[in-house]
Amino acid sequence: MATGRNGVDLKDIKAIIDLMKKNSISEFELERQDFKIRLKRGGVNPTSAVAYEEPQVQTYIPGGVPLTPSVSGALPVVPVAGEMEIKAPMIGTFYRAPSPEAANYVDVGTEVNPDAVVCIIEAMKVMNEIKAEVKGVVTQILVENAKPVEFGQPMFKIRPI
Repeated sequence: MATGRNGVDLKDIKAIIDLMKKNSISEFELERQDFKIRLKRGGVNPTSAVAYEEPQVQTYIPGGVPLTPSVSGALPVVPVAGEMEIKAPMIGTFYRAPSPEAANYVDVGTEVNPDAVVCIIEAMKVMNEIKAEVKGVVTQILVENAKPVEFGQPMFKIRPI
């Protein structure tokens, strides 16, 4: 992480917030020598009926007062060599298709783009579409249909193109 005069650059804070949203993380804290940052958000799931709050940022610098910057933006795209994994962003039940009668979203050999839905994870009766977030070809499906997945569990292997 690059450090600016206040310990962390604004683009790094934006990247952390985007990771928090993407992976359903409600709290993040980083402490370095004379610098501390704590990010916390409310709500359970932005797609649910429960109220959702944007992450609140508190930055402390020695001898200073807490700063609360306005933060938004997207994560930078980092090229990856070789296969990469699509991991579960939450705990829930993995489904390969939108319904039992429908065709699978993807199979081995399917070419996907970053916005392509690859599966659904049901969590607390909410169906969450999971997108590939990379352009590539599905090389492996690592989870059986209708089986539980844990946060961070690899579900697919993709060869970027």
